[in-house]
Amino acid sequence: MPISVVEGDLLDQPVEAIVNAWNRNIIPWWLLLPQGVSGAIKRRGGTGPFREVAKAGPMPLGSAVVTSAGRLPFKAIIHVAGIDMLWRASARSIQDSVRNALTRARELGVRSVAFPVIGAGSGGFDEARALALMRQVLDAESSGLEVRVVCFRR
Repeated sequence: MPISVVEGDLLDQPVEAIVNAWNRNIIPWWLLLPQGVSGAIKRRGGTGPFREVAKAGPMPLGSAVVTSAGRLPFKAIIHVAGIDMLWRASARSIQDSVRNALTRARELGVRSVAFPVIGAGSGGFDEARALALMRQVLDAESSGLEVRVVCFRR
């Protein structure tokens, strides 16, 4: 299936699951200021998904953990550890996050998933470069899934 790159809000996409560009899950979620995708999820979906992801404990960089979607209309949220302890993304953390999110989506049995541009927010990565890194993995490994990458625009 083709990969769509769209502008808009990740939480408004007509998909079964979304990806949250998260951190390594070492700092308690309730200590973090609600920013970016995570902040939007907390505001609209509640804190339930973050209570669930906290139970997973520390996440290796690039890994992915699945939770419920809280009050959001999705089957699940796939949280990826896209940034390191210094709040920085790397080419490897971005690509590993995409690869592992695709694996979790297949395990869930969903047909459609929406990604933010991983690493381009608090990860400090250039959006165009992060998108190119994501496309490399998505083009090679997303067969059978409808994938949207959402460039956040108000």
